[in-house]
Amino acid sequence: MQKEINTRIHINASPEKVWQVLTDFENQCKWNPFVRSITGDVKKGNTIKVVLGPQGSKPMTFKPTVLAFEQNREFRWLGHLFFSGIFDGEHSYQLLENGDGSTTFIHSEKFKGILVGLMAKKLDTEIKAGFEEMNIALKGQAEALSVGVYPPFVSSHH
Repeated sequence: MQKEINTRIHINASPEKVWQVLTDFENQCKWNPFVRSITGDVKKGNTIKVVLGPQGSKPMTFKPTVLAFEQNREFRWLGHLFFSGIFDGEHSYQLLENGDGSTTFIHSEKFKGILVGLMAKKLDTEIKAGFEEMNIALKGQAEALSVGVYPPFVSSHH
């Protein structure tokens, strides 16, 4: 079975500013209500550790493989629950330059595996809401950074 969650948000900041916030993994937990932490050497082909889950839920830890890490454009990973085929998720962040100094942030995930059907309702409600909450928080951080106000959660040393 397959399922996909697709969300997007318009951010009044350049892809560079959005990327700066998105990849400041050290401070992710301070602003991101969905992805609690990302640790490891984040580059294509590497395994990283991702702890995620909507606020109010017990977070889940995955050790996905980075499929793409293209500066200011895309960050994508593939994770598995237990092992491949049970519940696999290809998580994707895409940053599209709008040509006016703003960015369209696309946050999506494609799910495959035998447990997807059992998880469908949770995916449509809690997980999608978690994506949307994260998108709004990212927008706030990137827009503040874009106007020269360093939010308390984003380091300015990049």
